[in-house]
Amino acid sequence: MGALPRPCRPPSTGGPVNTRAAPLPHAVLALVTGIATLLAYVLLGAADAQARTADAVATGLHVSDGRLLEANGNDFVMRGVNHAHTWYPGETQSLADIKALGANTVRVVLSNGHRWSANSPADVQAVVADCKANRLICVLEVHDTTGYGEEAAAGTLDQAADYWIGLKSVLAGQEDYVIVNIGNEPWGNADPAGWTAPTIAAVKKLRAAGFAHTLMVDAPNWGQDWQGVMKAEARSVYAADTTGNLVFSIHMYSVFDTAQEIRDYLGAFTAARLPILIGEFGGPADQWGDPDEDTMMAAAEELRLGYLAWSWSGNTDPVLDLAVDFDPSRLSGWGERIFHGANGIAQTSREATVFGGGSQDTQAPTAPGALAATDVTADSASLTWAAATDDTGVTGYDVVRVSGATETPVAATTTPGVTVTGLAADTTYTFAVYARDAAGNRSARSASVDVTTDEGTSVPGASCAVGYRVVGEWPGGFQGEVVLRNTGTTPVQGWTLGFSFTAGQTVAQAWGGTATQTGSAVRVTPASYTATIPPSGSVTIGFIGTKGATNPAPAAFTLDGAACATS
Repeated sequence: MGALPRPCRPPSTGGPVNTRAAPLPHAVLALVTGIATLLAYVLLGAADAQARTADAVATGLHVSDGRLLEANGNDFVMRGVNHAHTWYPGETQSLADIKALGANTVRVVLSNGHRWSANSPADVQAVVADCKANRLICVLEVHDTTGYGEEAAAGTLDQAADYWIGLKSVLAGQEDYVIVNIGNEPWGNADPAGWTAPTIAAVKKLRAAGFAHTLMVDAPNWGQDWQGVMKAEARSVYAADTTGNLVFSIHMYSVFDTAQEIRDYLGAFTAARLPILIGEFGGPADQWGDPDEDTMMAAAEELRLGYLAWSWSGNTDPVLDLAVDFDPSRLSGWGERIFHGANGIAQTSREATVFGGGSQDTQAPTAPGALAATDVTADSASLTWAAATDDTGVTGYDVVRVSGATETPVAATTTPGVTVTGLAADTTYTFAVYARDAAGNRSARSASVDVTTDEGTSVPGASCAVGYRVVGEWPGGFQGEVVLRNTGTTPVQGWTLGFSFTAGQTVAQAWGGTATQTGSAVRVTPASYTATIPPSGSVTIGFIGTKGATNPAPAAFTLDGAACATS
């Protein structure tokens, strides 16, 4: 399948695909952000800080007092991902796969025909039906507006509004299930103050056309609002909506690389009771910084705000693919983080109550029983337990490591068993399990089990093959990828990958493993989710590096000291 570009992230001065326009240097950014934050708090903290009562009776998903609610008044917090439907219309299984991993929402990329082939009314109707069949809330967005004012090919918000009006017959009556995200990242870095007026105009145009759906608006600065325009103008934009059913969407990538930036931005909106979510975000580093996805997800959970990770699959640069080649059984490191990590989807997602007939399930499952450990190795253990029961059905289990009064999430699964990897040799761990149902009710904790890992040593000489490629280059830097494959008949565990650069290259940041470098020699040890490579399986390590005039690939690779084949 030909990979298409991730168009909401074009570099302004060159760089790898899937990166966004370069922000100001960090020191200048801090000053600009500080000024914008001060202005925002003045404006957002005015007497009008309480979100106003909607002028019309709520229809379906709606906003009240800064919160997104379902028609029955149940608080709804989005936990999901983005899916590039307009570029991959044949990947019709994706929504079912996304749902199976625990998401309650999917943001679907559409085109109005300005830049890419338009998604027809029949196609959009089918997407909505697919969302509903898979019990997912559907956020629909027009992608053609991306980077307007800086991206010459981008369309306007007014054109996007006209597209939605053309879909009114398809979307009317779907207010319980559909949110209309008017236009993706509808302003670049050029004069971002110009974002406000067309955003207000598009909102008014849709309301005048009779749209009762909750509307979503993206920020300028390629969605990242690093100059604070959306934060400063949020109250005036919100006031332009005659229904009050408007949600703001911030996209968090490398601009948001510190906890303070993330918490300050989200906190400004929640303090003013203005509804906001993280409509896109990434975790892997780019040449402009390393997004702090851990704080993004933790803050979203603490504040009960939605988040939608970018993206399911199909990026030209696969570093942001959650699933490799649209295969839910091959989650990337980024995918494992989003679905199974701390504050991830499996742990925090709650299905919309509209899919339960409008009634809210409040009965928790029974506690899992008879927890046992088998197949214990130096760095892994298989856990099994007796299945829990529930009045509407158990949908998943959360495995935690227990240390005194502290619990640390380690895995999530839909079956009563899981293999925990990335453990330290000759170490005792205590594990326990919770069960959860579709409504998000969580059981009491199971009885715990103690596991002591084997002493174990790494066995040199495992059969292996390595594929190395340069994903993208720019002056002075590049993004590389190493795919390490186990060609043997037994699992490879606790591995060390070795190689040497020949032209002075260095590794600056890595994901999928921890890289250390001495001179030209690089050694990579695994992350917890890449620690075990099954027979015929593979793991992927990505990194950002520096380079000079040339950038040749390493000539040889070793695994635990033994030579690997190259491919």
